[in-house]
Amino acid sequence: MSDGSTNGAQLKSSTCMSLRSGPLQTLLTSNIASKPTFHFAAGLASGLSSAVLLQPADLLKTRIQQARQTSSLLTTVRKILASPQPIRGLWRGTLPSALRTGFGSALYFSSLNALRQGVANRGPFVLLHGHRDDNNTRTSALPRLSHTANLVTGAIARTAAGFVMMPVTVIKVRYESDYYAYRSIWGAGRDIVRSEGFRGLFYGFGATAIRDAPYAGLYVVFYEQSKKNLNSLGFGGSTTLSTSGEENGKSNPKRRLVPSSISVNFVSGALAAGFATAITNPFDVVKTRLQLMPNKYRNMMHAVRLMLREDGARSLFGGLGLRMGRKAISSALAWTVYEELILKAEKRWPDQDNIEQLAP
Repeated sequence: MSDGSTNGAQLKSSTCMSLRSGPLQTLLTSNIASKPTFHFAAGLASGLSSAVLLQPADLLKTRIQQARQTSSLLTTVRKILASPQPIRGLWRGTLPSALRTGFGSALYFSSLNALRQGVANRGPFVLLHGHRDDNNTRTSALPRLSHTANLVTGAIARTAAGFVMMPVTVIKVRYESDYYAYRSIWGAGRDIVRSEGFRGLFYGFGATAIRDAPYAGLYVVFYEQSKKNLNSLGFGGSTTLSTSGEENGKSNPKRRLVPSSISVNFVSGALAAGFATAITNPFDVVKTRLQLMPNKYRNMMHAVRLMLREDGARSLFGGLGLRMGRKAISSALAWTVYEELILKAEKRWPDQDNIEQLAP
């Protein structure tokens, strides 16, 4: 009797191990991957780290975009460095930026995961990609969807997160600008509400939504496609031995190139951000003008017409280089940190209940 129970325990243990390392790994680890709280925390960590590191680039972009005639980067930097506290000046607005990017990323990643999991589990076949990555070359914890599904889910998640965080965004832009002499972010918020009402905290949301929806949708499309291409090329991978079967009772080890998830995700994030930023930059400039000068620009279309008449088409691409550089680095950092946290959590905390149910 004891031998039978021991053998049963050993069989169950070996079955669990094989299930964990087999093609059912995605199913077994779906519990941790689908928990909104974990995706919220992973998004918060990735957003905070990128916001603090890249705040100077965000501040310089705001200063360049606020000018009627597009200022040069060198002139703007010299002006800040000539101030009494140049280092502090470069990181002015870090707190609202960290709050906006940190919690915005948390809301975005948790919403995006929920939408993608929903489509993967219940969506129509046309929205699914049709296959999953081989488990040995898997660099993402997210389900693979079609380009259409990536575009739609990315746009919806970013727009929703942008609306929730819009008051923080408006305060951040006003505080970073040298148009206003706010001594603190709390003073900036009180002044906006007192002079413009609560509506003032949502100035520029239309332009922000039109910028963020296509940006986020295009980003996810470019990101997933870049990962697919880099994986097929074995980018940044390491050579490992794997057995492909048996011949005459002997296994046949073969060397294969396994992509590094960190390098693939980082490069894919940078490339995707660069492409999406170049396409959506005019909306970012219009959003900044609306939030800085609500008394001058009545709405988005009025702002575009006035900018073209006064400053020319070049004004719509103010700060493009800075924004592309910042977005490329921040998105690469944020998505790499986020995906690595999810993947490590899946390996560390597999869904034990599912394993026990599948084991005989």
